[in-house]
Amino acid sequence: MSEAKGETVVIKKYANRRLYNTKSSSYITLEHLAKMTREGIDFKVLDAKTGTDITHQILTQIIMEEESVSGEQMLPVNFLRQLIGMYGNSMQGLVPHYLEASMDQFRANQSKLREAFEASLGANPLAKLAQQNLAMFKAAATAFVPGLADEKSSKAKDDADELAALRTQMAEMQARLDKLGK
Repeated sequence: MSEAKGETVVIKKYANRRLYNTKSSSYITLEHLAKMTREGIDFKVLDAKTGTDITHQILTQIIMEEESVSGEQMLPVNFLRQLIGMYGNSMQGLVPHYLEASMDQFRANQSKLREAFEASLGANPLAKLAQQNLAMFKAAATAFVPGLADEKSSKAKDDADELAALRTQMAEMQARLDKLGK
């Protein structure tokens, strides 16, 4: 997808349940919308016939798909029961604002934790030594193995991708540990 961040993309939902991205002039799926959401691309979904904004309904549908397909549920049953119990309650109007503020705070804490973790790795003398040793090993390997220098740039990209994936996994594990600690 090539939608720019900051610009709201209009998605039309037709009676046949197909979703049409008016910016890219293409049909898309709920998976595409989930990916756009993860990438921070703002969109709104309109019923093609009535023009009614059905973004909330579609986002809820994406959550339900994610909960059923991934096999790993993010929303605990007790939370869902409590949420359902809030409908019709005098506090119902406050719940969306509270949940939004809580999620904003969670994301900010997650970002701070990631930064602290990365800073601790950078300040760790053993980590620096390991990086130096790895760099010397790579330099020696390229000197002795012909053709390795050609593969070096693609290998560096793969290493960076692998490091990013490991950092993501570490953040997920830390979140799970924090959850278990509560």
